Amino acid sequence: MGARAAKRTDILAAAVAAAVLSTVATIIQMALVIAATSMATLQFLSASLTFAGLAAVLYGTVFTVRAIRHQAEGEAQSGRAISFGTAVTFALTLSGILVASAALREWFGETGVVVAAALVGFVDTHSAAIAIASLVASGKKMSAAEAVAPILAGLSTNTISKVILASTSGGRAFALCVIPGLIAVALAAWAGALNILISG
Repeated sequence: MGARAAKRTDILAAAVAAAVLSTVATIIQMALVIAATSMATLQFLSASLTFAGLAAVLYGTVFTVRAIRHQAEGEAQSGRAISFGTAVTFALTLSGILVASAALREWFGETGVVVAAALVGFVDTHSAAIAIASLVASGKKMSAAEAVAPILAGLSTNTISKVILASTSGGRAFALCVIPGLIAVALAAWAGALNILISG
């Protein structure tokens, strides 16, 4: 979306809406992979994911309305829905973070897991979430409540990556519109978890 916005300023609102609303897919995918790995973890994260998704929808809707008013039309892009290389990279990343998270948990406790998830989050927030939920599912390494902070740390660092991408790909106007939405989504996720983190 950033590349499109950089080429055609007339579709800025539509590009911003699509970029921010894509975060809804990120949240839904995270909920699905966590549910498949550890339902207990999903229960503790449900408020965070709901708040984050709502923030993305609300912010994206504002720019969708603007796009409709400007009657901007984007061109369709063709391509494969599944990339084998991406799947392999995801599997390798997931394996690496599982090992790293378990090791850091043994050496540094919960702080080590948060650091590991945050580092992986720069590349892929879903790998971090699955790895942490797997530690909960094992029943030995981490409780579902303890999983909230590392998973949200991964989501937050992934937001930083998106902010950098928005800043470098779409130009100043695109970045200034997208970045507040991305930050709002991350803050909403932490707001949803605040009660759990304080009490846990």
